[in-house]
Amino acid sequence: MKAIVQERFGPPDTLRLADTDRPTAGAGQVLVRVHAAALNPYDWHMLRGDPYVARLMGGVGLTRPKRRVAGIDAAGRVEAVGADVHGLEPGDEVLGFCPGSFAEYALTTADLLVPKPVGLTFEQAAAVPMGAVTALRGIRTVGRTQAGQRVLVNGAAGGVGTFAVQIAAALGAEVTGVCSARNADLVAALGAAHVVDYAQEDFTDGRVRYDVILDNVGNRPLSRLRRALAPSGTLVANGGGSPGHVFGAVGSMLRLVAADAFARQRLRPILPSAPAGPSHEDLLAVIALIEAGTLTPVVDRTYSLADTAEGVRHVERGHARGKAVITVL
Repeated sequence: MKAIVQERFGPPDTLRLADTDRPTAGAGQVLVRVHAAALNPYDWHMLRGDPYVARLMGGVGLTRPKRRVAGIDAAGRVEAVGADVHGLEPGDEVLGFCPGSFAEYALTTADLLVPKPVGLTFEQAAAVPMGAVTALRGIRTVGRTQAGQRVLVNGAAGGVGTFAVQIAAALGAEVTGVCSARNADLVAALGAAHVVDYAQEDFTDGRVRYDVILDNVGNRPLSRLRRALAPSGTLVANGGGSPGHVFGAVGSMLRLVAADAFARQRLRPILPSAPAGPSHEDLLAVIALIEAGTLTPVVDRTYSLADTAEGVRHVERGHARGKAVITVL
């Protein structure tokens, strides 16, 4: 099968298209024929082995990538199922978390897959798993957003932000989205009542205070974010794009937890969803919102499998409008 492989940590140029052996579904596993795979900040962090502390924690690999084929989000058709897999059959259209999704085939488990909504293309479906589940957790689970609350989403036009704006609006919140001027119309169309151009306004100046802030960017000091937060409000920090080669999101999350112990405000981290994190219930909740018509994936642009490196570069620059997706089939 064709796959994007990586032999060492480094920039996107270390990725190459190669022929590899097709995986075989063992007990409890599902083999998915990948039609499309989404790109996430998680992917370029894994590509670079960044932050370095993650290598010591065992999830990335110490001196080389733990997984030769990268990618997490995928949509496609079930090719084969192993023993003890129930509820899925070859030919079923699915989306979910499939480690090694930058390939024609990827292995996963049944609990990390859900049926693909009929109304979505495979490219739209691939854009869902990590971005939508992270947004759902940030807004609903961790943020505990209620109708009538003021909710601010920093990075509202990104992969998580476009989902978060829609989810918060569906819950009845008054949503403010922070983005660039070129994305203002998109964020407003997704349900934001107010849009802040970060180049012209500072949402942390304290003039408006929010019940919930979902920070997907990490470009404001914690003290400034708290200034924009209501006295009993909740700050949810998404570590998906946190900078810093040594500690990255780990360092900022630890600082947040330490500050929370002494604050009246709720200061909560949420790390990007990865195979060890999401639950089947999270995926089903997202699918229910999509099928109800209250959640729609935003696809920025698509790339061929051979152009995966260029797609990673685009996401790493931090200016993706919604999700970038690889079309595999």
